[in-house]
Amino acid sequence: MTTAAAPAAPATGPRSTAARRLLALGRAEATLLMRNRTALFTALVLPVVLISSLHGLLKKQAEDNPGLDVDSLLVYGSVGMILAFVVYYNLTAAYVARRGELVLKRMRTGEARDLEILLGTAVPSLTLGLLMAALIGIGGSVRLHLTVPVNPLLMVIGLVLALATMIALAALSSAFTRTVESAGITTLPVMLVMQFGSGLFVPLEVMPAQLADVCRLLPTTPAFQLIRVGWFGTDGSAAATGFLGSWGTAAPHLITGGIWLGLAVWGAVRYFRWEPRR
Repeated sequence: MTTAAAPAAPATGPRSTAARRLLALGRAEATLLMRNRTALFTALVLPVVLISSLHGLLKKQAEDNPGLDVDSLLVYGSVGMILAFVVYYNLTAAYVARRGELVLKRMRTGEARDLEILLGTAVPSLTLGLLMAALIGIGGSVRLHLTVPVNPLLMVIGLVLALATMIALAALSSAFTRTVESAGITTLPVMLVMQFGSGLFVPLEVMPAQLADVCRLLPTTPAFQLIRVGWFGTDGSAAATGFLGSWGTAAPHLITGGIWLGLAVWGAVRYFRWEPRR
């Protein structure tokens, strides 16, 4: 008596993991970014134009403030502006575009969690922003003969805090942005705060003391100041210090930045929209 052969087990693909899902979402978003000429112009060309303007502005400020380190402020400000445009602005527009195309709504019906969808959409902007910032930072430092970072760990903490805050702010800003075309208007307040209030265009040390104290409490200032302290050992309010001293200078920025990150994440969770308004 013969027995029937057992049916073959169905073939299965590679197991889906959070990392695989993030990479897949990031790869798809990168393809869309490369096809969007407006987004590429904003990410690649506009920051370079602003950097040239920044150099002239800092030189003019140095005439009225002897001792201002123009070279270090130029590299620091350039890195900050690249992150602001490439990550915050670009990502806000991306969230709005994917929401309008119902991409976000459809992805929520799959395996990807909400956080994975948001981070996967952010992968290309984060990657491009970090590559451009590294190119400007390393190239500018070598060409201008800047000192090596005083506290690299503090720089990394500041960079992570800046990127996390920008992602949360982008998600929050997208909730108040109806179309991709209007993103330039809705993101303008935050962009102005980043450029002028966070010490990128106008160093905090050349501002009146009371205004500088207010600017240090703005959402993105602490993260940028952490990068500056980790790089140069000072935030402009005191003399440069070494590795250990930089932690003391950075402590207030760590606390303030952590509070703002928590508020930005709360706002993004509370107000983010997964589908167009009706």
